Amino acid sequence: MSKIITSLQDSWEEFAVKATWPSLSELQKSTTLVLIGTIIFSLVVFGMDKVISTVLEFIYSIFG
Repeated sequence: MSKIITSLQDSWEEFAVKATWPSLSELQKSTTLVLIGTIIFSLVVFGMDKVISTVLEFIYSIFG
């Protein structure tokens, strides 16, 4: 049981004391970058989906 308690104490110390946390401005910049990247990626996937759907509908209309 003491190994579990020691492990939890070490984890808490690592989390609370030894870890370096980003400043608010760094966090905002990172969040903005991730948000912009996610939006761009979703627009690319949406565009690819629309193009593929249009091509398949065209092919189905010819051979259907």
